[in-house]
Amino acid sequence: MITTSTQRLPLLRRIPWLGASALVAAVVTLYLSLVWSPPDAVQGDVARILYVHVPAAWLAYLAFVVVFLASVAWLWSRKPVYDAIAVASAEIGVLFTGLVLVVGSIYAKPTWGVWWTWEPRLLTTAGMFAMYLGYLLVRGLSTDFERRATRAAVLGIVFVVDIPIVHLSVLWMNSLHQLPTVLRAGGGPAMESRMLFTLLVANLAGALVYGWLLARRVRIELDRQARLLAARS
Repeated sequence: MITTSTQRLPLLRRIPWLGASALVAAVVTLYLSLVWSPPDAVQGDVARILYVHVPAAWLAYLAFVVVFLASVAWLWSRKPVYDAIAVASAEIGVLFTGLVLVVGSIYAKPTWGVWWTWEPRLLTTAGMFAMYLGYLLVRGLSTDFERRATRAAVLGIVFVVDIPIVHLSVLWMNSLHQLPTVLRAGGGPAMESRMLFTLLVANLAGALVYGWLLARRVRIELDRQARLLAARS
C-alpha cells in the first residue's frame, strides 16, 4: 500500500534561505555578466548571452540526472517523496532545456547568421526537450498513483542516456556548435579569467535557483499526494 505524508525534507525547511541566496547570486551574476566581465575578443558583447545559455544547459543535465536518481529510488523503495522529486525536477529540466533552445537561437542569429540550423547539438537538445515533455505527458495517462509513478520511473531511467549523447554530439559529429572551451586540451583555462569567473558564478546562481524551484515544487507535489490519498481513504 502506498502512503505519503507532508513531513518535510531538510531542503524544504530551507526554502526562504534558498530563495534569498538565489536572488543575491542572480543579482551578482547580472552585474558581473553585464558590467564587470569584458566583451569577447571575437564575438564582442554577444558572448554575454553565454552566461545564461551555458548554465541553463548544465542545469538541464542536472535536473534530468536527478530525475534518473529519484526514479531508481522510487522503484527501489516505493516512497512517494521520490516520485515527487522526479516530477519536480523533470518540470524544471524541461523549463531549462526550453531556455537553452530559445537563448541559443538568439545567440545563433548574430554568430551563425540563422536562428536555427539542423546541426547535431541543436537536434539532440530538441530531442531531449521532446523526450522529457513526453515524460510529463505520460504521467497524466493514468489516475492510479503507483502505476503512473512506475511508468514514469522507467522512462526517467531510460531517457538519461540522452544526456551524454547531447553533450558529446559536438565531438562525435560535424557541428557548427563550438567545442568545449572552458578548459584547453592540456587542462589550463581557455577563457579569460574574468569571463571564466563570471561563468562559474552564473552556474552557482543557476544551481541555487534550481534548488529553490525544486524545493517549492516538491512541497506542492507532496501536499497534492496527501490530498489524493486522503480522498481515497
